[in-house]
Amino acid sequence: MALTHIDPQADTASVRRISILGATGSIGKSTTDLIRRNRERFQVVALTANGNAAALAELAREFEAELAVVADTGALEDLQRALAGTSIETAAGPDALCDAAGVPADLIVAGIVGAAGLDATLAAVRQGTLLALANKECLVCAGDLLLAESERAGTRLLPLDSEHNAIFQVFEADNADDVEKLIVTASGGPFRTWSRKQMASATREQAISHPNWDMGRKISVDSATMMNKGLELIEAAYLFPVAEPDIEVLVHPQSVVHSMVAYVDGSVLAQMGPPDMRVPIAHALAWPARMQSPAARLDLAAIGSLDFEAPDLERFPAIDLARNALAAGGGATVVLNAANEVAVNRFLDGEIGFLAIADTVARTLDQVNGYDIRSLDDFRALDQESRAVAQMLVKSNS
Repeated sequence: MALTHIDPQADTASVRRISILGATGSIGKSTTDLIRRNRERFQVVALTANGNAAALAELAREFEAELAVVADTGALEDLQRALAGTSIETAAGPDALCDAAGVPADLIVAGIVGAAGLDATLAAVRQGTLLALANKECLVCAGDLLLAESERAGTRLLPLDSEHNAIFQVFEADNADDVEKLIVTASGGPFRTWSRKQMASATREQAISHPNWDMGRKISVDSATMMNKGLELIEAAYLFPVAEPDIEVLVHPQSVVHSMVAYVDGSVLAQMGPPDMRVPIAHALAWPARMQSPAARLDLAAIGSLDFEAPDLERFPAIDLARNALAAGGGATVVLNAANEVAVNRFLDGEIGFLAIADTVARTLDQVNGYDIRSLDDFRALDQESRAVAQMLVKSNS
């Protein structure tokens, strides 16, 4: 199954009830900024955060949410104190996140980072509504499960990643057989021109200093290793009916062309825009209509030129690791994602060097034998095993 389009005659004039999973993260901040500018179009239902009770309470008060949930049970008391005197319900813990995702809404934004967001995203999928998906790890780890649940419930997936949203905007779903390939663009990250010797001594601050995008720490490091592009390649294979060999990665340093679709007649359709996540988020929030966003408008004359180059797979092996994991199947993408999350966290904590991230992922893939992911229990078992192996490898590297 692949992503499909909603009825273009769908009613977009009425106020949309919206829930935001991960409201205090980078996706959540961009989403709430857009809602703030278009208050007449949205009614906020549920907001969640990991543990930032103060920021969550501030948003819940501002938007008069019905429910505010923190994943960290230790932050519940602070949340309750911050919302005292309001009618906003509060809760904490993994089950409460799923409950928040299950509150009736017209549109749910899934912005929780990493595999930790899988349970809540599945709960949102089961509503049978519109799901704006920013959590790529859900598709990477449990794509078959997520799409099967989506089809069963009648949920429509709207991609929030700038690359997949770009493809969605120019992908002719009714003529999918005429698509020759998808071209997913990549900025190349902060180390695009660095040698491996230079990258070996890269610091955390250098890795999270993305040249174009303002993102969270984890996704910034993924961009620096180009694992982010590998994960997006896997995500694209689930979202669109295109085989893995027909999904190309192309480095585009200006981050103006967000992705392209090539057709059998030689046409290539590209979606362009500024490197501002409010553009794809606005597209999803209003879809199938459009809405105003405060993003800067493109001035192509000022930009002057757009550059493209093939990625260097020797300096950035993460792309091939992801491609090979997708081709291998049998849970290999779960292993890939788990090992990467462990390695990125250990790099951010200063325990391993930058090049050890991809090395840890490769060695974990060699050691863990994946198996078919037919249930959440299967995913959890393989995810836990992969993380344990990756942790062991990190310690041996240290």
